[in-house]
Amino acid sequence: MSTRIVRTPSRRRGTAGALCALLAALAVQACAPGPAATHREAVRIAVIGTNDVHGQLGPMANRGGLVTLSGYVAALRASDEVDAVLLVDAGDMWQGTLESNLDEGASVVDAYNAMGYAAAAIGNHEFDFGPVGPASVPGPDDDPRGALKARAAEAAFPLLAANLAAGRERPPGWPNVGSSVLLDLNGVDVGIVGIMTAGALSATLAANVGGLEVTPLPAAVETEARELRRRGADLVIVLAHAGGRCGDAAGPVDPGAAVALAACERTGEIFELAAGLPAGLVDHIVAGHVHHAFAETVNGISITSNDSRTPTFGRVDFAVSDGGPSRRLRLYEPTPPCPYRFVAGDTCAWADPGDGSVRTAAYAGHPVVPDPGVVAIAARAQAAAERQKSESLGVVLAAPFTLKGNPESALGNLVTHALLASFPADAAIHNVHGGLRSPLPAGELTYGSVYEMFPFDNRVAVVELDGRALREVLRAQVRKGRTRAGIAGIEVTAACRGDDMDLDLVLDSGRRIGDSDSVRIVVNDFLTSGGDDILDPAIPPGGFPAEEQLPGVRDALVAWFREQERLHPEDFGSAGAPRWRVDPACVTGAG
Repeated sequence: MSTRIVRTPSRRRGTAGALCALLAALAVQACAPGPAATHREAVRIAVIGTNDVHGQLGPMANRGGLVTLSGYVAALRASDEVDAVLLVDAGDMWQGTLESNLDEGASVVDAYNAMGYAAAAIGNHEFDFGPVGPASVPGPDDDPRGALKARAAEAAFPLLAANLAAGRERPPGWPNVGSSVLLDLNGVDVGIVGIMTAGALSATLAANVGGLEVTPLPAAVETEARELRRRGADLVIVLAHAGGRCGDAAGPVDPGAAVALAACERTGEIFELAAGLPAGLVDHIVAGHVHHAFAETVNGISITSNDSRTPTFGRVDFAVSDGGPSRRLRLYEPTPPCPYRFVAGDTCAWADPGDGSVRTAAYAGHPVVPDPGVVAIAARAQAAAERQKSESLGVVLAAPFTLKGNPESALGNLVTHALLASFPADAAIHNVHGGLRSPLPAGELTYGSVYEMFPFDNRVAVVELDGRALREVLRAQVRKGRTRAGIAGIEVTAACRGDDMDLDLVLDSGRRIGDSDSVRIVVNDFLTSGGDDILDPAIPPGGFPAEEQLPGVRDALVAWFREQERLHPEDFGSAGAPRWRVDPACVTGAG
């Protein structure tokens, strides 16, 4: 698809040429613009980047939400620090909270419109809702991308996916979806490219992405960026729903053209992309998908990224003037959008107790006052969700259940145990890394807490594997280290010498699994359709056979919780009896 061009009014243009034209028209005198008219005064542009907002409209513990963020954006726009603010997003915008999921992300799009977002990349979870309506996967007459197309049509900004293809169309010919966009921002031409991670289509429901393909990121970025430069782009920004991890998010480095990856994973998808791009082609990347906050510079390209649900936002400032390249003025560390600050210590506060201990936060010399439109949007969504969220499930958690120790965390073990206990199966496998989004707080458990933990509409599935196929599934998981799946009902012992792995599988019943044994595994339909590649070694050519319709995973968990009285995290720990007994050589020796 050809580059989309959108023009926004300029606040700062030279007037000498217009004056001369007027005088000439009046035949007063011949007039030519002086030297000052041929050079534009430097325009300072702040790029504010968000990613993986996941429906976080309002503030909650340690997350500012779009309501608070709107106050920071408004404060910066009102300040003298910069001449223009470019607000952009790197994808996974609306799936994740009950407030947003109830209207399939429409409230988030409304908030983005009110805040003045200029563009957003499409992320893998933009496909999660499937068709318009309550079904998360399409029926025979449904459009599997109906909800995504509806949100795109409502957006006052373009959705970008330069490396998403549908047959010969790249990107697909959906309304308001393109590869890149060229904006006129106070006289500066800013080009924006949107891309998604290579594994995007395996990280959502397969039924919703049939017929789509993700093409290589570097080629898509380079093609679009070169075209944007050819069309006069002074700055080129990439919105990438792809990411990486760095060890220190609080100390951005800026070594010019050098590759600064000492504290970062060198094999991170976004760092490999930046390091391989031609020098000077791209100025900045807003990254995402991995849920990790950092601000770094690689190959002369600044990169910002944030954790999920708006605990921080990214910012980088540029200066652009005629007759020279753009200059990066400052790369900021990830900034928490706090609504308040403690008077003593000036640290972030998330609520006002009314005792004078906190004050309204300020940013760029202005008080942080949330946009009234965004406040109203969030309030409507919250009111719609509150009744369902506050429903008690009748069980008390003695202490928080967290993901600490993933994959054998108290929360991961709780979920896999509950699923196994709820269905006739020998073992359970669940994508606890990425599939569980929030801890469960101590105290009386509510539906809302379970929803925040598991916001997806996946259904339970039970598959029957022979021992050989199960062994290959678990062998691949052993190699994944901390990102491996959670399991219940089975103990896996792995020992490695070089590339050779001995794998011993024993069910809780004491039965050792042989290659020809049949084993029933409770999973979810995201995994049976290839999600996170967990069951890939065992998926038959035609897919798993269709079974009777089983309940949703969240519904099954809620039903199990209702049968409990009091739960203790230590009862679900694995320290003394781990389910994964893995020789470290099996992980470090992975290719």
